[in-house]
Formats: sequence, structure tokens, C-alpha cells
Amino acid sequence: MTEDDARDWATTRFDAGAIARLDHLAAIITVESDQQNLIARSTLATIWSRHIVDSLQLAPPAPDQGDWLDIGTGAGFPGLALAAVQPERRFILVEPRRLRADFLRETAAALALPLVEVITGKVENVRQPVAVISARAVAQVAQIIASAVQCASNETLWLLPKGRAAREEVARAKQRWHGMFHVEQSITDPESSIVIARGVRAR
Repeated sequence: MTEDDARDWATTRFDAGAIARLDHLAAIITVESDQQNLIARSTLATIWSRHIVDSLQLAPPAPDQGDWLDIGTGAGFPGLALAAVQPERRFILVEPRRLRADFLRETAAALALPLVEVITGKVENVRQPVAVISARAVAQVAQIIASAVQCASNETLWLLPKGRAAREEVARAKQRWHGMFHVEQSITDPESSIVIARGVRAR
């Protein structure tokens, strides 16, 4: 997916206000990357395809309502990008690194996203029930579930972007966790996938 393809994908699905917030987010990250290593500098020129739309593709399969928990949000992906196109939804962004958490708070304020809550710490200490849980490039599927299962109900949807080992990670997760697991192709990278799970509970 090219940068033009990525912008076209987003503009056909989200309104002008959402696109303006995403442009603002990209600009903030580009400037801040001179101060801290938010994303790989080699991906700044492809921020729409590599990061923004890679995050936004999690929106269509998710339910329309309910709190969304994003684990290890880092530079804002996927949680802050998703919040930019769903400003009426409560997003809980969990980030253990203080500087990154401070950046997320400041950026959420700059984007006028008052329903974004940033928690500095580990998700294992969070006890808030949510409708959706996401995590991008954080840990293997089984580890992510173990760390956040206390926030999930039987109806919670798990959306976990993964690389080429997604099916192997799901196979290992099924040794410990019951649930409905599905692996879907990423629209931005032919070597990437999204693990989608529901009804997850311990065996």
C-alpha cells in the first residue's frame, strides 16, 4: 500500500475532522521524533501506510460502542490513531514508559480528544472492563491475553496485529486459552496479519 493508497482508504471511510486530526497526529510525531525515538525514522515518509492506516484497519471489525483498551500504545499506534477517528469513544491507553505516556497525554490534548485516558504502568494492574482490547508489536498472543484477561468479558473483542508468525502464535495460545480465534490478512502489508479473538477464557 502506497501513501496515496493509504490516504484514499482513510478519506473514503472517515470524515474531514478525523482526517485533520490524523494529519495533526502525523505532524506531531514527525516533530517529536527529533527529540525521542517514537517510530523508526525510516518510516516517517510512509507514516500513513506503515502506522496510521495499519492502525485504522482495526476499526471496521470492532463493535461501535464500548471502551477500548490499547496496550503499549507507544507513539500512539494503534490507540491514538483510532481515537482520532472515534472521538466520542473512551480509549484507555496503557504505556509503561513515562516519557511515552506523557507524550500520549499531551498529544491527546492537542488533538482535542478528552475521552482518551492514559495510564502509565503495566496492563496487569488495570482492572477496567472493556469492549475491545488491542496491542501492536507488544508480545506474543498468549502473553497479551494473560496480561489483560482481567479486563475482558466473554464478549470482549481482541484485535492483535501480528507478523508472519500469527498462526503459530494462535496455535500456542490455544494450548492455554479457549476462544474463537481468526487470523485476517493485513491490508497494509502482505506479510502481516491481525489476530481476532472473542470468548477468550482460560482452559
